[in-house]
This record gives sequence, structure tokens and C-alpha cells, in this order.
Amino acid sequence: MKIIDSFDKLNEKINAHAFTLIYVSSENCSVCKADHPIVQRMTEDYQIPAYEIVADQVPEAVGQLNLFTSPVVLLYYNQKEVHRQARIIDFDELQYRIEQITNL
Repeated sequence: MKIIDSFDKLNEKINAHAFTLIYVSSENCSVCKADHPIVQRMTEDYQIPAYEIVADQVPEAVGQLNLFTSPVVLLYYNQKEVHRQARIIDFDELQYRIEQITNL
């Protein structure tokens, strides 16, 4: 996952792809560090464009996306948010949602 350092760049990436996964983490979040490789593997398995935002470094994105905790996984399809999971990531549910979208 490539790290995005501004809200404008994030919007560019979302608009450039039909399907995008955004992973939001925090610098001192142990859960974020544990979940990152699992989400990374999923994006590689399904060949999904994926980007990471470190919430502490991009406060504008935190406000614009209403992010109140971390980690957060956001799925965008046709530039619209279609799925969000925060704090406790249910990887079975995430995989199900990814498969739903990739099979459209």
C-alpha cells in the first residue's frame, strides 16, 4: 500500500480507479500495525488499488472522512464509499464485500 500524504492526493487516487481500498492508521496504534499485513495481503490477492493514510499526518482527511478511530478500512466503488469498518476489522466481512464488488 502506498502512503498518501494529502487529502487532495487521496481524492485523485479514488477518482483514478473504479475500485479502491483506503486503510487509515495511526502512528502509535498497535492494532493498526497488526491489521496492516492482513489488509495488504487481501489487496494483493484481489489486485485492488490500495492506499494508506496515517491519520496523524493528514488531519484534513480525518475531518473530511469523519474518522474518529483507527484502524479504518474504506472501500470505494465508482468514487463512492460503499463499505467502512473501524477499530475492529472483521476480515471475513471485508473479504465478502471485496468479492461482491470484484464480481460486478
